[in-house]
Amino acid sequence: MKRKYVVNNTIYIVTLLFLVITCTNVEKRKSRKEKADSLKQSSLLEWDKTIPGSFSNQKTLKFDSLALDQFLSTYPLFSSYSSSMKQFYSKRQYTYAWYDQEGLIEQADNLADRMLHLRDEGLEKDIPYREALDSLLHNYGHLGDDTLTDLELMLTAQYFVFAHMAWEGMDADASKKNEWFVTRKKVSYEDYLDSLLQKPLDSDDMAIEPVYRQYEKLRHYLLQYRKLENREWPQLALDKKSIKPRDSSTLLPQLRERLFLLGDYKDTVRQSTYYDSIFVKAVHLFQQRHGLADDGSIGPGTLTELNISPKARLRQIMVNMERCRWLPVDLSTDYLAVNIPEFKLHVYRDGQLDWDCNVVVGQAVHKTVIFSNQVKYVVFSPYWNVPPSIVRNEVVPGMKKNSNYIARHNMEITGNSGGLPVVRQKPGPNNSLGLVKFLFPNSYNIYLHDTPAKSLFSQDSRAFSHGCIRVSEPEKLANFLLRRDSTWTPEAIRATMHAGKEKYVTLNPTLPVFIAYFTAFIDKNGRLNFRKDIYKRDERLANMLLDSEKQGN
Repeated sequence: MKRKYVVNNTIYIVTLLFLVITCTNVEKRKSRKEKADSLKQSSLLEWDKTIPGSFSNQKTLKFDSLALDQFLSTYPLFSSYSSSMKQFYSKRQYTYAWYDQEGLIEQADNLADRMLHLRDEGLEKDIPYREALDSLLHNYGHLGDDTLTDLELMLTAQYFVFAHMAWEGMDADASKKNEWFVTRKKVSYEDYLDSLLQKPLDSDDMAIEPVYRQYEKLRHYLLQYRKLENREWPQLALDKKSIKPRDSSTLLPQLRERLFLLGDYKDTVRQSTYYDSIFVKAVHLFQQRHGLADDGSIGPGTLTELNISPKARLRQIMVNMERCRWLPVDLSTDYLAVNIPEFKLHVYRDGQLDWDCNVVVGQAVHKTVIFSNQVKYVVFSPYWNVPPSIVRNEVVPGMKKNSNYIARHNMEITGNSGGLPVVRQKPGPNNSLGLVKFLFPNSYNIYLHDTPAKSLFSQDSRAFSHGCIRVSEPEKLANFLLRRDSTWTPEAIRATMHAGKEKYVTLNPTLPVFIAYFTAFIDKNGRLNFRKDIYKRDERLANMLLDSEKQGN
């Protein structure tokens, strides 16, 4: 069968696997003389570009349902996808998905290409039956009816393999071992594939993969870092305590070259030993992307980040792509998201970032838990019920040293439990929770709150708390959460915060909150950011990923 192509000059359709790229990057593929030739050449093409054409929604070309059972018997490694394949084809009444009356549709080529490039998904493992897929594609122009059906079913089976590996990731047991308790997403990939074939694009003629939006953005940068993966990356050493703007240093040519490779420095001047204003901007950008003080001074902290090799950064990107696979698909509602290593709270309105602010998170010995919940209450002028661990380790020793400790800290003892006094701190400006807290009841005793210790928010690294999350703009957050209740004007909120009397306000509806952990992410300006792994979680997940890939899971 030869393929005739109709190129619609106004619409460019993304591949089955939803390659999210900007319309400015859309390129036309050249018409191909023979399908067999094109399949052999496909690996040489930019396989993740959008292409003309449409998915097959034909209703007349069918195969016998028994062929599916025979296929699964021949290829038992697909047995775990048996129910998904049967459900998908049953709904289609066993019509071909990858063929139309003119032959194999072009999206089949794209699917095969992406399956054969799993490293570009941050995965080092291989697909099952690669040789069989290669053979079926290579011999496409010479296949008989039975083997045409085999190719159809092979492509569908590989779709489900890809969906599991690239969009779902390691199983829930792996995420729990990494102390990741955010609710895992649930996607019916057979329904998803079916809806894809019916309506593959969104209103902007772009496709969205069933995975957290950061995944595709990280994948874009992963492809860039692959180009640097095997490049020599010598450890640079400062020739003075720090290099400041308008200084001269023999190290500057190497620094210019390094920031050029990383994309922060665009100028053609590379060999200058003078720290000029153009290079200052590049250093500022690099520092911002790495959560450093963006003062333009190149000291030990900045140099440490510059010395981290692209290979190590690739590993970091891969780990965070895996975390993206675990998160629910993007919400179109209001929600809060805290990224622990970034020390930021992000506030989303109707699924779009509205604003963000600095937060303080738990110390390494008092880690903030990674989980999701619903914000249910805003509590003004709160009491602070001192946790037993703090009573035991701080309050009781303080009471022994100073009999006035309780009064001096505006606390009171309300009872006794387990041999310890039950202590709470009264409302007021010096209360450890500040003037307002935001509750999403959970067994970890984690919540968001104000704090009187405002100076901590100006620190670059903000892991100081006992696990709860201190918010730098609590009044703004209270206004956001209560904005739909006309009784809670900004003036009423401010007055109640300073009333000195605890008041609970129940939110209706509640609001999702996600406490997550990303050491690599894309910011609102589209820039790749890295952060320090403050809880030492990356390496364990990286090792689990590699072990899983070695085992072929």
